[in-house]
Amino acid sequence: MSQVPWCDGRDGMYGWIWRHLPGNAWVRALISIMLIVAVVYGLFQYVFPWAEPLLPFNDVTVDNQ
Repeated sequence: MSQVPWCDGRDGMYGWIWRHLPGNAWVRALISIMLIVAVVYGLFQYVFPWAEPLLPFNDVTVDNQ
């Protein structure tokens, strides 16, 4: 039986990451924030510029009349 009533043992990816981070809750929170910042940085520096030419955001259909 689970120790918390709302948790059925399937806490997903974020629970898995939280359980595998070292330290107490404050250290885990700090590491989590650093991981989030690193992922956002990687997305904005590498993934979004690579994908931008492939996306149809500049293909407008409004005429300039």
